[in-house]
Formats: sequence, C-alpha cells, structure tokens
Amino acid sequence: MPIVRILSVVWFFSFCCISFADQIVLTNGDRLTGTIMKADDKTLVIKTEFAGDVTVQWPAVQEIHSTQTLYLVTRGEKTLVGTVTTADGNLAVGTTTSGTATVAKADVTALRNDEEQATYEKSLHPTLLHDWAGGANVGFALTRGNSETKNLALAFTADRRTQHDEITMYANTVYATNDAAGAVPSVTANTTQGGARYAHNLTTRLFGYGSADFQTDALQGLNLRSVLGGGLGLHVINTNVTTLDLLGGLNYTRESYTTLKRNFAALTVGEELMHKLGVSTIFNEKLYFFPDLNEIGEYRATFNLGTVTKLSKWLGWQNAFGDIYVTYPPIGKKENDILLTTGLNVSFSH
Repeated sequence: MPIVRILSVVWFFSFCCISFADQIVLTNGDRLTGTIMKADDKTLVIKTEFAGDVTVQWPAVQEIHSTQTLYLVTRGEKTLVGTVTTADGNLAVGTTTSGTATVAKADVTALRNDEEQATYEKSLHPTLLHDWAGGANVGFALTRGNSETKNLALAFTADRRTQHDEITMYANTVYATNDAAGAVPSVTANTTQGGARYAHNLTTRLFGYGSADFQTDALQGLNLRSVLGGGLGLHVINTNVTTLDLLGGLNYTRESYTTLKRNFAALTVGEELMHKLGVSTIFNEKLYFFPDLNEIGEYRATFNLGTVTKLSKWLGWQNAFGDIYVTYPPIGKKENDILLTTGLNVSFSH
C-alpha cells in the first residue's frame, strides 16, 4: 500500500506539471513539453526544462496545446489572444471576448507568449537611445630610424533601425606626416569625412530620406564641403542576409576651397548593398553619382567598399576603401581622392 500511495502521488504531480505546460507534437510523432515562446511562418521556439530553448521548423509542427495565453497574428494583421489548441488541422484560439476562433495554420504569421509580446510592443515604439549598433575602427603606424613617419586612421559608424525608420551616422579621418628633416610636404594626408541620414518607410518597399554629409581635405585645399539632400528610395532586396536599396533625389552643395567658393544644386542617384558572408563577415558597398545642375557635364561621384569580420562578440577586423571623384577640382589639384583603412573594430549595441 505505501508503494501504491507513493506512485499515486508521483503520478499526480507529474500529471499536474504536464497539465500546466505547453506541448507541441511534431509530424514524426515526437512531443516537446515546456513553454511556447514565439513562432513565425518559419520556426517555433519552445523553452524546455532540461534542453533550454528548442527551435523547430514551423511546417514540422503538427499539433499545439497551450495552457498559457498566446498572441496569434494572422496574415490579415488580426491578433487573437487566448489559449491555442489544434483541432482538425487548424488552430483554435480560446479567446475571453469572442469565444473560440479557428485559424488555418498556413494563415499564422506570428505567435507570442506574454513575455515576447511585451518585447514586441516595446520594439514598436523604442526611445531614441535604444536599438543602436555600430563600431569604431582605429589604426596607427609609426616609423623611426631611416624613415620618420606616423599615420593615424579613425572611423566610426552607428545605425539605429526600427520597423518604421532608420538613422545612420558615420565619420572617418586619416592624418599622416613625414617627419624626416626637409620633407616636403611634411603633412602627407589630412582628410575628414562625416555625415548622417534619416530614412522613414512610406510602404514596405518605398522610403523617404534626408541626409547631411561633410568633408575636409587639407591637401586638396578643401576647407569644407557641405551636402544637404533628400529624396526617395526603394528596397529592391530586404532580407536578413542581403539588402539592396536604390536612391534618387536632390541635394544642395556648398564648397569652400582655399582658392574659390561655389554653391550649386545637384541630383542624387545611388545604390547601397549589404550582404552577409557566412556568420562572421558583413560586406558593404555604396555608389553615388551627383550631376551638377548648374554646369552640365560636371559631376561628383563617390564609391565606398568595406568588410567587417567578427573576431569575438565585440571585436572585429575592418577594411574600408573609398574613392571621391570630382570633374572640376581647383587648378593644380587632382580629381581623385582615395582612402584605404584597415584595423581593429570595436563594436557596440544598445
């Protein structure tokens, strides 16, 4: 009798634990018990007691039985709140307001528990200090003896992307000197670039943007170039692995050289590409063309290419190449300015 009572108690508590846990059944007959965290039309995440978070393919889920309240989103952007069970191949949501609602499994776009729903709702209206990601790049070289040189390269990028808009900022500078006696020029590089852009999604593919870019280059005699612009852009490709945007608009350029000053309006035509190479490397490429509307045939073009390879969670290796071409530089100055930097990248996110 004592053994029977003990087994009865064990069975009772085991039954209660199972009764107050979510359960999914896979197409191969396997069952997983735990807490359903979230799902979309590709995967489902369930938190189990001993295996932690387990991710399964959504098409492989045959049945769902939840004891907790879930938020189910349909393709029509309708959200149903309640316990979810499987009935006749469909999902039945036991809502507290309108009874049981039946949804075809193929029409489900998202499934979240209370914790994930709170995180999702917070992501819809983040503060300006949240969702930032970026990094700083530092490179330094020094020689002494037969040669006397030093070179410093700094770069900074930051990006804040939400479901509705995006803010990007960048800055880079290169300063180099030849300290050998009688070297002319003693300063061999002294250039700085920086800018920011704000883009807001008008539709899932169309967005509007405004930008401001600035540049100085002592050896070109450029005291300051300011470019203020805006226009429309198109998300041609927008996936987690690859993004490709086409942009077009107008800009107003002010240039102050040591020998002249000029202001003019210009068109903006460009494209931006991002592609993830494996799990640790990101490839970026940008090409812009700025035809002068005041002087037909004159233009400025910029090309940027870069990679960042993660070495650890916060440390990476960055390579960046940039070329600025101007068809009408001041007399005695070259049309091209090329900038190549490489070094360690310290990343951050908030």
